[in-house]
Amino acid sequence: MRALTKTLVGVTAAVGIATGSLATAGTAMADTSPAPRPAVAAVAAYNNLGLTKNQATGVQCFLNTSPTVNLDEDGYLGPKSWEAMQEFLNRSWGRNLVVDGIVGPATIKGLQYFLKHGNWGYTGKIDGIAGEGTRAAFARFGQATAKQFC
Repeated sequence: MRALTKTLVGVTAAVGIATGSLATAGTAMADTSPAPRPAVAAVAAYNNLGLTKNQATGVQCFLNTSPTVNLDEDGYLGPKSWEAMQEFLNRSWGRNLVVDGIVGPATIKGLQYFLKHGNWGYTGKIDGIAGEGTRAAFARFGQATAKQFC
């Protein structure tokens, strides 16, 4: 009986497929190819650490004073801006940062060192956490450099 049922189902499916009148197909007939993904526009990630667009532009103007740096002064501190900042901290402040454009704890420590010893009013610990004091000192730096270099 099972063999007869399988045969009848198989024949019915074959006839239905051949004539195009099969309304439903089993999961074995389902299309398993992945659905096309919609196009996604690339979004540039940036991290201004609380700086206004004007202050971040000031940082970029300052970094552009280096002959090896050519940043768009757009007010968004993206990976290229942070790479330039890491290079500056290494070259001018004796830091030994990986130049990768990532704003991680090591980069924050380098920035804090600069903000403290460069007299930008940072008085906190060099702990790699971009807290209120780090952000305030970085904002002072950005505001001053916007006036001086832009």
